[in-house]
Amino acid sequence: MIDFDVIIIGTGSGNTILTPEFDDLQIAIVEKGTFGGTCLNRGCIPSKMLIYVADVLTELGRSRELGITAENYTGNWQEIQERIFNRIDPIATAGESYRHSLPNVSVFNGEASFVSNHEINVNGEIIRGKQIVVATGASPVLPEIDGLSEVNYHTSDTIMRIAEVPKRLGIIGGGYIAVELAHVFSSFGCEVIMLVRGNTLLSKEDFSIRERFNKAFHERVDLRFGVSVSKVRQDNNRIQLSFEDEEEGILEVEELLLATGRLPDLESLNVRAANIVTKDGYIVTDMHMRTSADNIWALGDVTNPVQLKHTANAEAKVVSNNLLSNDLKKVQLDPIPHAIFSNPQVASVGYTEQEAKANGIEYVVAIEEYGDVAYGWAMEEKTGICKVIADPRSGLLIGAHILGPQASTLIHQLIQGMKFGQTVAELATGFLYVHPALNEVVENALIKVALLCD
Repeated sequence: MIDFDVIIIGTGSGNTILTPEFDDLQIAIVEKGTFGGTCLNRGCIPSKMLIYVADVLTELGRSRELGITAENYTGNWQEIQERIFNRIDPIATAGESYRHSLPNVSVFNGEASFVSNHEINVNGEIIRGKQIVVATGASPVLPEIDGLSEVNYHTSDTIMRIAEVPKRLGIIGGGYIAVELAHVFSSFGCEVIMLVRGNTLLSKEDFSIRERFNKAFHERVDLRFGVSVSKVRQDNNRIQLSFEDEEEGILEVEELLLATGRLPDLESLNVRAANIVTKDGYIVTDMHMRTSADNIWALGDVTNPVQLKHTANAEAKVVSNNLLSNDLKKVQLDPIPHAIFSNPQVASVGYTEQEAKANGIEYVVAIEEYGDVAYGWAMEEKTGICKVIADPRSGLLIGAHILGPQASTLIHQLIQGMKFGQTVAELATGFLYVHPALNEVVENALIKVALLCD
């Protein structure tokens, strides 16, 4: 048995814990997959590199609206893949090599399983840690469909490395992963059919956002709502899908993507052996990111259902401090923003209008159209909006939702306003907005909602 001061399970945000302050400690890092975790290898980074290409192709597709004639353009999938993964893969390799080169760090390639709150089994070898960090992320959830185990399906972990763009892609799911990848493949000329159990895409978004998103997305993607796939079957190079509603008949696709959510794999970790308390499939932590076992910490998707890289990175900084210091830091994430890099793009922070109403919160709301500001005119933007929700008495922002180009950037001013308690009046008129930049859509929405506050 080998003893370590700290064992870190997972090399995504967990790998960022190690600062120079750890140089005098003996560290073990355990990784069952590719070094660097989900975001680098099969999540945020490669998907956004593909999405940027998809955005360009989409703009070319509407170029006639701007008076531009663009003919015979095409996306070279293999060339684009090569460019993306020839940049990403060496980062993972170099990161692992660097950790191997450090005299105080031992890297274990294999699946970790708790034996006790201090002991972990990796490939049959027991290692012992004074303190342990669980940062194993989440894995795709597979729906229960008859015949699925016999079908060559994809998840978000595999679809981006597919050899070629299929002519017809079926996607089961209607969340952010589903719409981001639907955007990618539809932009390359693939016929995309989305099979959604509910009656909308992006069901957790503000209703004003999701209604417009559904309408815009329906122009590019075959959306089928209220659909439950009951059976799938591999037929040579095609996949046949059958539905619970017999009227739907059978759908044939070349490739199938399952995008029905992600959850931590706590079973293989054997967290029970370490007496780690879980709830709804996640490890429970306190405000210091400590689990129910005093020497075990957890961060990222394994403990936080929002499953965002920026929250995982923030939690990793807290854990990094708390592993070494008796002066424990508390994690402070609110307000937690998120963005969906589909087309149209979505960004959100705080309450949706339906959440505010359901919680009995008094509020006022204002919406500004992208097309009503100068840069929106220049872009011929007809879908985008900025929606702000405020407390009418305090004038504080309680929610903000943006649909349209650059939404993930435009939201940041509103995040800052919520975080530091700036009123909508202060955000609207307290400084100069660059004219005619696109952020005037935010300015105008704030001016409108400020007029509705006391």
